[in-house]
Amino acid sequence: MSTQGNPSPSSAVDPKLLEILVCPLTKGPLEYDRERNELISRQANLAYPIRDGIPIMLPDEARALDD
Repeated sequence: MSTQGNPSPSSAVDPKLLEILVCPLTKGPLEYDRERNELISRQANLAYPIRDGIPIMLPDEARALDD
């Protein structure tokens, strides 16, 4: 069975989940960065990683945005 061209289910993020998630620090909205596989909080200036399709919503795990 070939999986060419199909995204891995473990790397995909459920769009419904993205609709309800908020930044744990600001309670503000998050943007999904598909290229970096991160959730961006502009208000907190942080990017939360997504690992194996699971958003890691811990401020200690987030990286600061380099604007």
